[in-house]
Amino acid sequence: MRSPHHITTHPYTNPYEELGRLDDGPPDAGPQDLGPLDEFFREDVPDEREEAEAQDDPWAPPNHRRNGRRRRRGRFAGLPLALKAVVGLVVLAAFLSLADRWALLYTERRAAATLKDRLDLAAAPEVEIDGFPFLTQLADERLDSVKVTVPDVAADRVSLAQVTATARGVRLDTDGPTSVRGADVPQLEGDVLLSFADLNRELGASQVTFTGEGHDRVRARGTLPVAGHDLRLRAEARIVREGDRGIATHIGGMRLDIGELATYRPGARASEGLHLSRQSVARLARETRKAKALLSVPSVVRRLGVPDSVVREALRNESKLTDLTGTPRFAHRAMKLNLIDLALEHPELLKLLGFDPALLDALPRLTRPVLADQLSLGFRLPEPPSGQLRLRDVRVEEDGIRVRLEGTGLAVGRSG
Repeated sequence: MRSPHHITTHPYTNPYEELGRLDDGPPDAGPQDLGPLDEFFREDVPDEREEAEAQDDPWAPPNHRRNGRRRRRGRFAGLPLALKAVVGLVVLAAFLSLADRWALLYTERRAAATLKDRLDLAAAPEVEIDGFPFLTQLADERLDSVKVTVPDVAADRVSLAQVTATARGVRLDTDGPTSVRGADVPQLEGDVLLSFADLNRELGASQVTFTGEGHDRVRARGTLPVAGHDLRLRAEARIVREGDRGIATHIGGMRLDIGELATYRPGARASEGLHLSRQSVARLARETRKAKALLSVPSVVRRLGVPDSVVREALRNESKLTDLTGTPRFAHRAMKLNLIDLALEHPELLKLLGFDPALLDALPRLTRPVLADQLSLGFRLPEPPSGQLRLRDVRVEEDGIRVRLEGTGLAVGRSG
C-alpha cells in the first residue's frame, strides 16, 4: 500500500506539438485515404497548375448577351420543321391580309372622290366594297358587292337626306390594278329618305312642319304670313308615285285660320272661300250693331234665306234680332257666306266685322295651286345615261318619306 504522500510523475509533453501532429495527418496519406466529405471540399480547391494558367490569361468581363443569343438561337433551332413552316405561313398570311385591306381602303377612297366629282355632290359619299380577298376580285375585274351612301342630295326644291345604293356583280373596266376607268352595274337596289327634318328646314319659310300620318299621307301644320298677319295653316298631302322615276303630292284639306274671326279655304267651290268662324257668328247675337249691318245688305239676306218680313222685324226689335241670330239655322247659313264676294261689293261691311282690307286683298291671290306649290314634296330621280333606274315603293314613315328604287344595266364612267 502506497503512502498518501507518494506522487507519480510523467514525462513533460508540449501540447502545441500534439496539435501540430493532428494537423499534419499521416505522412503517407493519399487521395485514396480521403473520406467523402474531404473529397467534396477538395473539388473546390483549385489545382496549382490551374492557378498558374489563370494568372497568365488576361481578365475580360463576361458576355451575357452573346450567351443569351446562343441560348435563344438554340431554342428556336430545336423547333420541328413543320412548326417552323406553320409560323412562316401565319406571318405571310398576316402581311397579305394587311396589304389586301390597305388596297381596299385606297380603292374605296378613290371611288368616293370620283363619284363626288362626277355627280357634283356637296360631300364625298361613303363607299363599302364587300368580299374577301379584295385583290383577287380586282385581278378578276369583278366585285361581289359595292354599297354607296350619299348624304344630302339635291332633288328639285328639297334635299334627299340620304341615298343608299347597293350594286352586285359589278364588272370593272380597268387599265391595270391601279387604273379603273369605269364599271358596269347589272343590278342595283337603293333606298332614298326624304326626311321631315329637312322638309321643315327647307320649306320652313312659312314656318310649316310636316309629320307622317298613315302609310301614304303627310300632315302639314304651321303659320303662313299674309299681309302682316300670321294665319294658321293646315293641310294634308297624299304621297303617290308619278311614273317610274318620281313621286308627287296631292294637297288637300288646305285651310287658313284668321284667328277666331274667319277661315279661308282656297278654291271656287261653295264650301271654299272666306267664311266666318263659329265664334264670330256666335258673337253676332251679342253685338247687335254688327248683326244689323249684316242684315241691312239685301244680297246677304238672300244668301241667308231669311224672309224679308223677319228681317224687318228683327231690325226694329233687338229682342227679335237676338232671337234670329241665336238660332242654329241662322248660324249654319251665316257660316256658309263667302265673304270674298262681299268684300268686293261691301268692303265697309267686312271692315266692320273686323277684317283688315289688306288681308282681304291678299287672300284671293292665295289660290290652291299657289299653296299646293309651297307644300309640294315631290321629286324625280335623274335619268341615267344608260340602263334603267325606277321607283319600286313609296312609303311614309315616322322620320320621313322613304322610297325604294331599283336599277338594271347601269354604267359608271367610260364603261358601257
